[in-house]
Amino acid sequence: MQGFGVHTSMWTMHWDRDGAEVTIPAAARYGMDFIEIALLDTSVVDTAHTRSLLEKHDLRAVCSLGLPKENWCSVNPEGAIAHLKDAMDTAKAMGAEALSGVTFGGIGERTGLPPTQPEYDNVARALEAAAGHARRLGIGFGIEPVNRYENHLINTAWQARDMIERIGADNIFIHLDTYHMNIEEKGIANGILDARDHLRYIHLSESDRGTPGEGCCDWDAVFGALAAIGYKGGMAMESFINMPPQLAYGLSVWRPVANSFEEVMDRGLPFLRNKARQYRLI
Repeated sequence: MQGFGVHTSMWTMHWDRDGAEVTIPAAARYGMDFIEIALLDTSVVDTAHTRSLLEKHDLRAVCSLGLPKENWCSVNPEGAIAHLKDAMDTAKAMGAEALSGVTFGGIGERTGLPPTQPEYDNVARALEAAAGHARRLGIGFGIEPVNRYENHLINTAWQARDMIERIGADNIFIHLDTYHMNIEEKGIANGILDARDHLRYIHLSESDRGTPGEGCCDWDAVFGALAAIGYKGGMAMESFINMPPQLAYGLSVWRPVANSFEEVMDRGLPFLRNKARQYRLI
């Protein structure tokens, strides 16, 4: 996973044949190296169709998800394992290089109390089994810390690092997100430094999830820290333009974060690419 990518939410969150046919050519026209496909429902995915389109347009792919409530790792590790395995099988079949995201739980998972040891034990059990399946398939497997309002279990880079090192699986990577880091880390650069040994993927997302460069994220701190650690992983722009109601609720997206995907792609993408060039990351 290297280069610049874009989350498919820019065009669709429904990855059926129609969603793939709209998104893949559009991403290719913007010169993306890869796309990140949201795997919300594997039953609608035509894996052979997606693989063919990716090959036709010379695009690579990764997949991401958050677990549904009935399969949260903390309360149903066996259900989580089955769900993650199914998603990995789908990702592999369509030619994706990895599955990442909130693989340790769900978006909107909060008990109202601090995490408990049994919850973390269940998460570790599920992630260890999922990592083993990913190894057998030959794909990557990542975990993305998210902010406290979306999940109460893993909010920071150091928590993700500690979970990975507890499990001891060398094929789990950390997937950071500047939107969440802007809320949770004691300085974005410190989060990148905490994750450095396991960091292979990062979402470049503005403080309001809108157009990068038009919010409060300290982009010089982001790219400066990535340059300092010699980062070689994937950089995916993420901005939520097309939100289905169930995700909008979990993400607390109550108003448009940008006027259109063209606004984000035509202003935000050049901004991020220029920053990456400035810090010699591309």
